[in-house]
Amino acid sequence: MQYQGVLKKMLSEIGSPINYYLNMDNDFINLNQLINKNISIKFLKYQCLNCGKDKKIYRQGYCYDCFYDIPQTGDWIMHPELSTAHLDKEDRDLAYEKEVQLKPHIVYLANSSDVKVGVTRKSQIPTRWIDQGAHEAIVLVEVPNRYLAGITEVALKDHVSDKTNWRKMLTNTVTDADLKTEKERLSTFIPNEVKQYFGNNTEEVHLEFPVEKYPIKVKSLSLDKTPEFSGTLKGVKGQYLIFDDGAVFNVRSNEGYVVEIEIV
Repeated sequence: MQYQGVLKKMLSEIGSPINYYLNMDNDFINLNQLINKNISIKFLKYQCLNCGKDKKIYRQGYCYDCFYDIPQTGDWIMHPELSTAHLDKEDRDLAYEKEVQLKPHIVYLANSSDVKVGVTRKSQIPTRWIDQGAHEAIVLVEVPNRYLAGITEVALKDHVSDKTNWRKMLTNTVTDADLKTEKERLSTFIPNEVKQYFGNNTEEVHLEFPVEKYPIKVKSLSLDKTPEFSGTLKGVKGQYLIFDDGAVFNVRSNEGYVVEIEIV
């Protein structure tokens, strides 16, 4: 079978294990059904996820011009503490920024390699945890806007990591953590203006990924360096495809690349 389309972030559906899908323009590929099958991926051209032009992708699936123009890639995306919509201040497009920033946000703890703190819109739970390859997670606070979530994350970064070690996550060299205990420990470092939102919900969410075999050592594939490759799919975790030879392919890092996928 052969498919062609522009790569976009894999879609996921909660389950045991999680179900993953690739949206290939006119087709959806259920990746769980392809485990233990040979997959070939061939780069054809670029297609910016905003303007649609065949221009080299700069970051996050966008060409250079779009990345520095559209509101979806403003600095507040990566640094939520820079959000200003609650002050009625525009960065690039106030209507868009209000639509995103003024929605309920979650500050959470997730364990994908080690315990980390993160921020996401409430509507993106549990998708955000799945995308990070977290096998367990817990909500720290739920706040009414992105700014409050951002300053909370900044305050907690001195006491817990805000990064995922993707190599540890993909080799599954992770340990279970007592997230309830971590939540209590970190609660004392939450900014005063956010303390009222600290919840007593201590439910841990546990996630199972469709991985047949974890690699001992990983080697990263990218279409810029390897425009054509093939291998037997052994699993999917986070936004990565895991192959039998230890090669891993980050779909999200290759957004905006038009590819041909052949399944044997």
